[in-house]
Amino acid sequence: MSKKRGLSLEEKREKMLQIFYESQDFFLLKELEKLGPKKGVITQSVKDVIQSLVDDDLVLKDKIGTSVYFWSLPSSAGNQLKNVYDKLKSDLESSNKRYKELVEQSAALKKGREESDERDVALTELKGLQAKHNELKEELAKHADNDPAAFEAMKEAIDVAHAAANRWTDNIFTLRQWCSKNFPQATEQLDNLFKEVGVTDEFDYLELPPALPLSSVSVPKAEGTP
Repeated sequence: MSKKRGLSLEEKREKMLQIFYESQDFFLLKELEKLGPKKGVITQSVKDVIQSLVDDDLVLKDKIGTSVYFWSLPSSAGNQLKNVYDKLKSDLESSNKRYKELVEQSAALKKGREESDERDVALTELKGLQAKHNELKEELAKHADNDPAAFEAMKEAIDVAHAAANRWTDNIFTLRQWCSKNFPQATEQLDNLFKEVGVTDEFDYLELPPALPLSSVSVPKAEGTP
């Protein structure tokens, strides 16, 4: 003999709803757990089944004192189903309306974009202009060093480096003078030592040539530029 198939969740929900509809009464959970097996719903699953019905608003519950009561009327279920139906109907109408709007927008966007010789020529010209635009951008990037802001920043950096170099030159002269004054007997050795590190008779402060104005810096023209 084949084993009897257990009830599905939906079947259990229907069985538990029958208890409410047939009695039209209020129940505690422990009462429902006793009535469930009479409908084929095992006691252990009654709580979960009832909770699923509560979640779907097919069964109502309320706490009175310290007890929680459950109830459901056929009219409540009918109203709930009607609400679901009305919502689905409204969603469908909204979707249909949006679909029509999109179809109309699509048709409007296609106007003026029909295939034609004029459109092909315009598209070809547009592609050419885009290519020329990209070419000019690349050419401009090559001459970024001639940008006035970049030129001024470079000039300021040179001034800072020049001042620092001469400051260290001054420090070297001060050190050399101090050594000669405090170690006169080692003048020759000190001169040789300074020469070994590059401090020769030609060693002196740096002088910068006058800076050229930016307008005098020649900027190569892009090919095809008048």
